[in-house]
Amino acid sequence: MRRLAFAVCTVMVSGVALADGARVHAAGSLKAVFTRLGALYAEQGGSAPRFEFGPSGVLRERIAGGAPADVFASANMTHPQTFVDAGKAASVIRFARNELCLLSRPGLALMPDNALDSLFRRDLKLGISTPKADPAGDYAVQMFGRADKLRPGAGRALLARAHQLTGAADSPKPPDGRNAYAWVVNSGQADVFVTYCTNTKLAQREVPALQQTALPPSLAVGADYGLVVLSGAGSEGEKFAAFLQTAPARKVLADEGFVLP
Repeated sequence: MRRLAFAVCTVMVSGVALADGARVHAAGSLKAVFTRLGALYAEQGGSAPRFEFGPSGVLRERIAGGAPADVFASANMTHPQTFVDAGKAASVIRFARNELCLLSRPGLALMPDNALDSLFRRDLKLGISTPKADPAGDYAVQMFGRADKLRPGAGRALLARAHQLTGAADSPKPPDGRNAYAWVVNSGQADVFVTYCTNTKLAQREVPALQQTALPPSLAVGADYGLVVLSGAGSEGEKFAAFLQTAPARKVLADEGFVLP
């Protein structure tokens, strides 16, 4: 009886088989929406996924180094493609899209039409995520490249003065329970931070006084989110990946500010 009771406790929590849930490694920008999606998936009878969130590049390295994973969801298509190229996944599924925005401290009069001039203000500290480790940093570099076409030399100048404050394995960690981007800007580490529009919305939920500014079309950069299933056919990983493409899941993604493919 004792063994039976122990077995029941390990597989059942509120009627959900947690022990067999898919091991999902996902970009940090997916934390809020995937937490909602995991709960919805469990409500519909699936095994609740076990999530590991972090910068996509860091997660890719961990998985490649042997960390067990059934699904890898990245903020770009490149990192998942490495597992397809290595023969560990069949294909990359594009399941969502994001855009870059500017998150800024209260009191800054940022508008799309003065965004580039604002990024060059000497009295403002510019922050980005760490390129290569975090796709958000790579997209910021892409945006600087667009600035270079408008003003030759602008991209290199912006990259040189940008502080890489998040996304790397050794980046300073925010206090428990704090949104990283709200913390970085609200604590004065950056006056303006280039990140996903979905991240700016989450930051504003925590600190409503923070401001979000859309980039003008000439600077706009979009981010395609891709995932790969690293477990076999019929696995919990494959089932969760299929769920992400259903109408209820797509509605949650849209509610959180993601653009649907």
